[in-house]
Amino acid sequence: MLKQSLQQKLLQKLSPQQIQLMKLLQVPTVELEQRIKEELEVNPALEEGKEAENTDDPTHEWEETERSEAQEEFDFSEYIDDDTPSYKLSVRNKGADDDEKAMPFASGNTFRDQLTQQLSLRNITDEEEALAQTIIGNLDDDGYLRRDLENISDDLAFSQNIMVSDEELLNALSIIQDLDPAGVGARTLQECLLLQLKRKDHHYPSIKIATEVVEKYFDSFTKKHYDRILKRMEISDEDLKVAVGEITKLNPKPGNSQAESGSKTIQHIVPDFLLTVEDEELQLQLNARNAPELRINDGYKQMMQGYAESKKKDKKQKEALLFVKQKIDSAKWFIDAIKQRQHTLMMTMGAIMDFQHDYFLTGDETKLKPMILKDIAEIVHLDISTISRVANSKYVQTPYGTFLLKSFFSESLSTESGEEVSTREVKKILQDAIDGESKKKPLTDEKLAEVLKEKGYQIARRTVAKYREQLNIPVARLRKQL
Repeated sequence: MLKQSLQQKLLQKLSPQQIQLMKLLQVPTVELEQRIKEELEVNPALEEGKEAENTDDPTHEWEETERSEAQEEFDFSEYIDDDTPSYKLSVRNKGADDDEKAMPFASGNTFRDQLTQQLSLRNITDEEEALAQTIIGNLDDDGYLRRDLENISDDLAFSQNIMVSDEELLNALSIIQDLDPAGVGARTLQECLLLQLKRKDHHYPSIKIATEVVEKYFDSFTKKHYDRILKRMEISDEDLKVAVGEITKLNPKPGNSQAESGSKTIQHIVPDFLLTVEDEELQLQLNARNAPELRINDGYKQMMQGYAESKKKDKKQKEALLFVKQKIDSAKWFIDAIKQRQHTLMMTMGAIMDFQHDYFLTGDETKLKPMILKDIAEIVHLDISTISRVANSKYVQTPYGTFLLKSFFSESLSTESGEEVSTREVKKILQDAIDGESKKKPLTDEKLAEVLKEKGYQIARRTVAKYREQLNIPVARLRKQL
């Protein structure tokens, strides 16, 4: 049964301006420049340049006052059917939580295109070329064929009604494996390395030994059990060391070799902040590319004034008035959002700079204090999500390098004396200990825990392992060298 009732609810909704500000706040400098260009293209009322200030003209202030009064006296609701114009109720987005992420496209040939071009130069039959093209289409981005030939055969049978044997597919695969880059078309890492070693000069003893190591003792090699290899192959340490050096020169991902040639797009980091040290004082400024000069087109201001003073109020005038007002309001919102973005960035970075004053003054990572998002949010009186948006996508250029703001945030850890230190300080000590270890006998996680304990940091082995993994450092066995 339907029933009418009166309910009172307290809801919090984001206005279009707030949504626009959040989106602008989380974009880096390069994307901000592109976003401003897009806004300049779609909104003719917005233009680059500084707002004119004609203080010498005594009539300037009077004209501005008269113009603003004329606009205030003009009642837009008289010529608009609804109470609120539709453009105030909508924005060019799907929602506050739906971020539209553009996918960049890089120009240039992929390694698959290169394989296809090489294939066209081969003296092979049409059937062999068709099968080879199918295999190329099944290669992953690393250049490997991860699918079984049997599955590829089944796909050809079901989708194209082409019946092929495993021998025919193996023949087509051997054609692919003979193309450049060396190692492409391999089904395993072992096969990839062997394909590359096959093209080297086997007159050199080191190449022969390297080939035998990969072919017969690959499992022991990957686990760095060099003692077993030396015992079974009956070779000297120096011979194995040279052979391992030849293996490490090989490319484990031949499909990515194009990235080394520079044909892929390289993303350059543009710092959002510039931090310098002058006379033992920290100086912070916003990158000029983050602070563009924008203003409202004077022509649109005059049009607005003309419509406001016009006595003719027909439908065309109403439509023109709505269009001009919409564009001017949109331009004002965008300019305000840019200014608010600049203010929020400077306020957040200023708080981080003051909090980590000793570090930015010296560059010594051991002087980094424990700092979480909540600490900065309480200082600047902003929401933690706002600080997160700034920290996750903004970079600061310092005399010691360019860093992501997120890297300055870390949890705290207590020493034996009860002092609170940053986990980043512990990681720095851990990194230094591993850098200074003997590569013939690397330090295990237990030994690293003992090293930290001697320095006053009571850390369990599992925590050491967690920090080591966060630093992308392998276990001791995999750090071992001859």
